[in-house]
Amino acid sequence: MIVKNSEFKQLVLQIVRDIPIGQIMTYGQVASLAGRPKAARAVGMIMSKNLDSQVPCHRVIRSDGKLGGYNRGEARKLELLRQEGAIK
Repeated sequence: MIVKNSEFKQLVLQIVRDIPIGQIMTYGQVASLAGRPKAARAVGMIMSKNLDSQVPCHRVIRSDGKLGGYNRGEARKLELLRQEGAIK
């Protein structure tokens, strides 16, 4: 699955930019808001490649409540979410 600089990718990045501090969304929720409810894996791929600090990809988690991957390490993702009050 290759996700290049498509309209879908740009929409996903905007949706994630708009997740407020202290809130989280699942990859599936982001995919649904982007108009492709079955594209949770594509959202995950987009998030895994994101290095833009303006896109808080750490606020996107798995649907089972687990954190999922993070390109700066899962421990960092957990730390950020705790700092923001999204999880305890």
